[in-house]
Parts: sequence; structure tokens; C-alpha cells
Amino acid sequence: MTTLTLETEPLAVAISFEADKLIVELADGRSLVVPLVWYPRLMHGSRQERANWQLLGEGYAIEWPDLDEHIGIEGLLAGRRSSESQRSLDCWLFTRQGR
Repeated sequence: MTTLTLETEPLAVAISFEADKLIVELADGRSLVVPLVWYPRLMHGSRQERANWQLLGEGYAIEWPDLDEHIGIEGLLAGRRSSESQRSLDCWLFTRQGR
């Protein structure tokens, strides 16, 4: 049995959005495109909230402080969607109604 090992840690260098997609540019030249529906907080966030992001460390993860969302680059590469429960998301959406 073989195990996948990464030669270098995947690092993000830039983030952008296109309609219903999150686009992550990696330091090695690759681009990841994932549907926003995979990350409901991003999907429900405003354009301004999505634009307020920062890279953590050297780019191993992305954080959106206004949306309390953190996405690891290795998880993106592995195809992992948000693991937030529907109950948690519903509570978060409820707190946003007062805005």
C-alpha cells in the first residue's frame, strides 16, 4: 500500500472569487477552484466580508475574520468541504439577521 506524501507544503498566495466559486492561487503555480456551496459561511457572506481575508502563517490556511471561517490549503487539495453542522450554521445565520 502506498501513501501519498507531499513534497512541499501547499501554500496559498492569492484569493479571489468568481460568481459562485472560490479561487485559490498556490505558490507552486497551481490554482484551486472550489464551489462556494462547500463553504456556507463564504456563500452567505457579503462581497465585503469575503474580501476581508488573510493568509495564516506562510499561507497554509486562509482566514475570514468577519465570517469566522478558516480553511486549510491541504484540506482544499484533499477535497474537504466545511464540516460545520447544520445546527451551527443555522445559529450563525440567525445571529446575522440582526445586522
